[in-house]
Amino acid sequence: MAKKNRAILDEIRRVFARLVAAASGSADPRLERAFELVPREAFMGPGPWRIGVYQKYVDTPDADPAYLYQNVVVALDADKGINNGEPFLHAIWIAAVSPKAGDTVCHIGAGTGYYTAILSVLTLPGGAVHAFELEQGLVEKARDNLRPFEGISVTHGDATKLPLLLSDLIYVNAGVVAPPPSWLNALRPQGRMIFPWRPSQDVALAIIITRRRGGFSVKPLMNSYFIPCAGASDAEACRKTPDAREAWAVRSVWLSAEREPDETAVGICEHVWFSSAEIPEEA
Repeated sequence: MAKKNRAILDEIRRVFARLVAAASGSADPRLERAFELVPREAFMGPGPWRIGVYQKYVDTPDADPAYLYQNVVVALDADKGINNGEPFLHAIWIAAVSPKAGDTVCHIGAGTGYYTAILSVLTLPGGAVHAFELEQGLVEKARDNLRPFEGISVTHGDATKLPLLLSDLIYVNAGVVAPPPSWLNALRPQGRMIFPWRPSQDVALAIIITRRRGGFSVKPLMNSYFIPCAGASDAEACRKTPDAREAWAVRSVWLSAEREPDETAVGICEHVWFSSAEIPEEA
């Protein structure tokens, strides 16, 4: 790319990063800097690209990376509905869980690694990001794309069955009916997990789970739609499913092996259940 065109693209990325940071609501300047530093085009494959708009794809007219610096999804595997997600949504998520220097992060559903790279930048110095991806082709691309970044590993396989390291943050990019107990047990004290909760076709919202002394607190964040998470998306395994009002009222989640569901339960699945009861702040 000519020097002039590179300078223009750098300015486009700087403006994009400011917009992303504004959308996030975060006052942390590192978030804007991370989106400015990580080039989205490095993770999307060669252009032209397919931009997702209202469940349809529009092809860019050429391979100008400027097309990628919008709040749009970009197809990674259009036939399977796998996309690189909306930057504004991810910025809101990342701001809500606040990755810090030195954090250990598990990124489940890493795709080709764009948001893995951003999480990595936010955990420097001293952090580590362990990415999981089920699609072999995406794993190979992610490994190549992430070579310039520090402290990242990429594992091919089903993260609902593979062991997770103890983590300060688990960042899940696939729709989950109920998190596996192994994910909850992998959270360190005050560790956070964010995922798109999809207990039914009518309910789809991102929730944040935090491990406290008295249990796992839950905070609903925003509506979020993702493709299903293999191994954690069987709604038929649940004997009670919340409607939208009940889902937004969830305030805690419990391991069934440790505590039986009670009258506060709004969702009951095989190994975990969701409650409308708060966990005290000091817990």
